[in-house]
Amino acid sequence: LVKRSFMDTPARIGEILLSKYRVERVLGQGGMGLVVAARHVELGQLYAIKLLLAAVLEHDEARERFLREARAAAHLKSDHVARVHDVGRMENGHPYMVMEYLEGCDLKAYLARHGPLPVEEAVTFVLQACDAISEAHSLQIIHRDLKPANLFLVRRRNGSPCVKVLDFGISKQTGREEVDLTNTNMSLGSPLYMSPEQMSKAKT
Repeated sequence: LVKRSFMDTPARIGEILLSKYRVERVLGQGGMGLVVAARHVELGQLYAIKLLLAAVLEHDEARERFLREARAAAHLKSDHVARVHDVGRMENGHPYMVMEYLEGCDLKAYLARHGPLPVEEAVTFVLQACDAISEAHSLQIIHRDLKPANLFLVRRRNGSPCVKVLDFGISKQTGREEVDLTNTNMSLGSPLYMSPEQMSKAKT
């Protein structure tokens, strides 16, 4: 096992996480979290593991958003949502999420590479995303950050395209137990893709 402090990075290449996942490479990093590709040492299966960065671990809101994303994704069974296999806390209490490993690229990168899409292809991608969002809405989960960067394109075994909706980190659960983590001075989401009602409710 690789010994290191969580004060720098939550995972290093070659490190064994949870006594069974060997980190192979970094898949992506944002302002709050890190996603690594890690292989199960016994099964040989590759997974994506999401971890919070050390800098945000002290914030209760960040930890709650992380768990909210895990709970939301775990409830969704659509083929168009990235599967969550496990969620919990490391021995030191830091949260983690084990997800299916996806090979492909997000639609932001796909559009940058291919330019405007043929209508039939664009409609296929949108309808697949709608399948995931429809199920989320049936469970009173609102994503709130739909954009090309959060739609991941993979290929099925037969070569057909399959869009997966990612990142339920700022989703909102409606209904009797509704809890909104947005404070009055914070605007969540991506301005170019926000819904009108999301922008009209901004406090600043």
